[in-house]
Order: sequence, then C-alpha cells, then structure tokens
Amino acid sequence: MNSKKINIVTLGCSKNVVDSEKLLKQLHSGGYEVIHNAEENDAGIVIINTCGFINDAKEESVDTILRYVKAQMSGQIDNLYVMGCLSERYADALKHEIPEVKKYFGVNNITDILSELGIRFRNDLSTERTITGPGHYAYLKISEGCNRICAFCAIPFIRGKYISRPIDDLVKEAGQLAVSGVKELILIAQDLIYYGLDIYKRQALPELITELLKIESFEWIRLHYLYPANIPSGLIQIMKDNTRICRYIDIPIQHITENMLDKMKRSHNREETLSILTRLRNEIPGAVIRTTLIAGHPGETEEDFLELRDFISAFRFDRLGVFAYSHEEDTYAYKEYEDEIPQDIKEARMAELMEVQQNISSELNELTVGKIFKVIIDRREGEYFIGRTEFDSPEIDQDVLITNEYDLKPGNFYSILITKSTEFDLYGEPV
Repeated sequence: MNSKKINIVTLGCSKNVVDSEKLLKQLHSGGYEVIHNAEENDAGIVIINTCGFINDAKEESVDTILRYVKAQMSGQIDNLYVMGCLSERYADALKHEIPEVKKYFGVNNITDILSELGIRFRNDLSTERTITGPGHYAYLKISEGCNRICAFCAIPFIRGKYISRPIDDLVKEAGQLAVSGVKELILIAQDLIYYGLDIYKRQALPELITELLKIESFEWIRLHYLYPANIPSGLIQIMKDNTRICRYIDIPIQHITENMLDKMKRSHNREETLSILTRLRNEIPGAVIRTTLIAGHPGETEEDFLELRDFISAFRFDRLGVFAYSHEEDTYAYKEYEDEIPQDIKEARMAELMEVQQNISSELNELTVGKIFKVIIDRREGEYFIGRTEFDSPEIDQDVLITNEYDLKPGNFYSILITKSTEFDLYGEPV
C-alpha cells in the first residue's frame, strides 16, 4: 500500500467529473500519486466524489462508501474521505451512520480537502485539470449552481445559487484542454441559458461560444443543457452559422401539460414549450433534439400521462430519456405534495413512454442507412470500434459500431457509411 497514492472515485454526472479532474491536478502538484476510478486497492487514500441527486444515485453512493469502509477495515486502505453532493445534503446523517469515514466534505470544498492532506491550493492551477476520460473529448463546466425553482429538483439546495465563471477563465481552460488533445468540447451547466446574467447582467452564452470557436482545434462544440425558456436569439444564429457547433440540442422539457408544468414550477407553459421546440427544429435544419421527461410526478393524472405520450408520438424527438419521479427532501414537491403515485405505476408509465420512443428511434435510424456521417471513434470494445456522430453525446446517446477489421484509432474522425440500424444503435464502415 502506498500512503502517498490517492484513488479518486467519481460517481454521478459530468459536473462531478470536472470537480474530480481539478482535484486530481491539485493533488498531483502537491506531490501525491493520483489515480482515478481504479479497481485495485493499492492506494493508501481513497476519496469518493458522491452523487446525491435522486434515490438510485444516493444508493450507489452509499454502497460505494460501504465497500471502501470494508476495504479500510481489512487494512487495504489507510484513510477514506467522502466529498460531493451526497455529503453536502446528508453530512450529519452520514457522520452518524458511517463514522468510519475519516472526514466528509460537501461541494466546492477543494481547498479544505487539500488542507486536510497537507497541500496548499494553487491559484495558478485553477483552470487546469487532469483529464480522466479518453482525452479526445472533455467537459467545460461554465457555471455552478442554479437559480431555478423547479419543484422536483434539489440542485439549488445542494449546489447553491447560479454562479457563472468569467469568459476569460473559461477560454483559458478550454485552450489548455485543446493543447492536451481535446477535439470535442462539451459545455455543461445546470442551465446554459442563464449563463452571464449574474456577472454580466446579460445572457452571454453566444459571446462565450464565439470566443471558444476561435480555438480552431475543437472540431465539435456540444451544448448541455438548454432550459426551454428565454433562449437567446443569438444562440440560434450562431448554431446555424457554425458547423463546428454540433447540431445537437439537449433541452429537458420534463412534461407538456399545463397542469404538470404548473405543478413542477417550470417557467414555461405548453404553448411556449411547443413554440420553442418548433422554432429550433425549423430554424436549425438537420439538428436533433433531445429531451428528458419525468413520469409519475405528484399530481400527474392519467389524462396528463396520455397527453404527454401523445405529444411524444406527434413531435417525434430524436433522443429522449425518462426518469421515474423521486421524492427528494428539501424540494418544493417534497414539502408541498404527497408522493401519491405508486412506484409500479411510475415505472409502468416510464416504460410506456420509452416504448413509444423506441419505435420512433427505430424509424429515424432506418433513415440513416446508406448515408455517410462524420464519426469520432471513442474506444475499441470487443469486436467493434465504438464511435459517435455529432448527434450523439458520449455515455448518453446511441453509438456507431464499426467492426475492428478496419485500422481505426480512438480519438480520430472518419467518414462512416451507415449499413444497418437498430432501435438505439447504428452500424457502419469507413469510406
């Protein structure tokens, strides 16, 4: 066991990945050997970066903590630390229930973690990271927190108010990512639309993208996530004018009925939602639209569900994900509504919506057969190279599978002829 070796285990979303990557850089500069999501237990210290968003994520985080507590008790590791969203939400309960953890840290506590390990935070490294993924794509977190008051969401209570990062800092960090070999830059925030309102008093996302486009080594710039209200007019124009911005619009609408949008405390109604979706589809030709929905939110009637199902059938989203509602402490819904819809009904509704989407996806994918797409290769897996078009985000959307008989290299782009399709995957060959 190496007492100067640290294994950082990251759970949850891409925002957590960025937090871990920044911590990795600081720890390495402080003299530690640092590894990420390693299976072996030869590190003297383990830091778990947890997720605490919904029930499944919380269970995974707790299970991971207990697994490393067991490793610590058997002498495989010396010290165990826990950070992130779960420990931000449930610090007192965790200290009581799992006291074996040496120390718990919440979110945005990197300075405290470093101090605990005898390291001083280096401001000169504040925009630098140690990339943990394949290296050809990376996430750029442009803000922290959220100012929305969606009834179902605990993020504002975990991550705090919306704080935009200055454009200069983001461009500097993006430049460093480009030098390291990143070709696909993925902008992430709880709400990209809000970017700049706090520090510039204006929606500055188009301005930020304009600056990032000056870094020519980024072949793709991808956007996650656009809140479906008050989209800056300049954003649509800049997406139309620049082919390096992926024609990929991730816009979580959550529901479509007036009743549910009101109960969810969304700032858009049905008419406004449909208007913006139609505008995006009409004004950005060839773009795919991805959305996320919640099934079984308190107050969702059978009529609400059927209207949502019919809307999905009619609008035909290119990409779609559905979550069963999770009754989360601290949220408006938890305080004001009973979680009255049984879990089996939530899951049945979720499955029915996904079945509708499966049929849509199958039909849309069939239309790609015989066409050629620019594809980035993410990895080799078994007998296939796994790649993506600009219309698919890593670890979220569908893949393009190419047999490994071809001499392809992960991280490179290729022109791929689509030869076969299934509901959620494409098959192709280089041309």
